[in-house]
Amino acid sequence: MAEQPIDLRPPEHRVERRAIGLWVLQSVIGFGILAGLLTAAYLIIGPARSWLGPILVVVAVWGAGVTLVMPLWRYAVHRWEVTEEAVYAVTGWVVREWRVAPISRIQTVDTIRGPLEQALNLATLEVTTASSRGAIKVPGMDAAVAAQVAADLAKITQRTPGDAT
Repeated sequence: MAEQPIDLRPPEHRVERRAIGLWVLQSVIGFGILAGLLTAAYLIIGPARSWLGPILVVVAVWGAGVTLVMPLWRYAVHRWEVTEEAVYAVTGWVVREWRVAPISRIQTVDTIRGPLEQALNLATLEVTTASSRGAIKVPGMDAAVAAQVAADLAKITQRTPGDAT
């Protein structure tokens, strides 16, 4: 029996608004560590100050810009949806990635909660398929919603014929 074609269309659901805070924190931490290391090198290595100073300024300005723009942009782009036929996801901010995985191709469904996600009650839904492109990841979901979606996908995939390859 042939599978019905699955259309590439915009997914219905946005990620949680709290994901903006997650992305801000991740950016601040990442750029903070880089700026901290550059500042330490600037203070310790006197002869390198002439070229480390401008690099430190560029990193600080770039980091501030990314931290202000990226979270809002990602929030505007990131979408997800699960139907009886497929998992849909749109992610990215500079490069947007549209992914659709037919239910029959799903191998595993996981929820991932790092320390910052736990603090903000968020989770990343990860749907692994046989695709060489890798898993579909939907960051910034409410933790309870991600757990429910994972449980629902487990039930749907059990009802779906196919060997997930």
